[in-house]
Amino acid sequence: MNKQNKKGLLIVNTGDGKGKSTAAFGTILRAWGRGFRICVVQFIKAETGQWGEIKAAKKLGIEWITTGDGFTWTSKDMDETIARARHGWEIAKEKIASGNYDLIVLDEFTYTLAYNWLDTTEVLDWLRLHRPSELHLIITGRSAPEALIAQADLVTEMALVKHPYEQGIVAQAGIEF
Repeated sequence: MNKQNKKGLLIVNTGDGKGKSTAAFGTILRAWGRGFRICVVQFIKAETGQWGEIKAAKKLGIEWITTGDGFTWTSKDMDETIARARHGWEIAKEKIASGNYDLIVLDEFTYTLAYNWLDTTEVLDWLRLHRPSELHLIITGRSAPEALIAQADLVTEMALVKHPYEQGIVAQAGIEF
């Protein structure tokens, strides 16, 4: 491969271990340092949440859109949860196709595919047709569909080895959120 050959990468961070979003946020920081135009569309997490990454993004001037109503396993209205995820995909499509960004992160997006809220084939076909060739796109979440993995340029699977929850330790501000 020619060392001069550059293209936007489709990156997938998946698996049962912690660190999928955290790795994406680390890439955001690296890209921000290089002057990239960045956007994050966050699925699942409640749009009212003020997580540490959202506070940091605001200070750095990074566009951050949260579209969820909370984690699916605590949803009191799955129709609303699904509608929010689909709405998030519409926002993501607009941002991706705009050509206004160098890096976009679709955080926790794999759930929309794994739960069949969105059709994986349709999403991947849309990305093939509409994602600018120079746009880096990071998709995070557990249970990434095989078709997404096949289309990606880089896939990392986070494996759970040990987690503080198993020891009865609650989520820590600044580490978990």
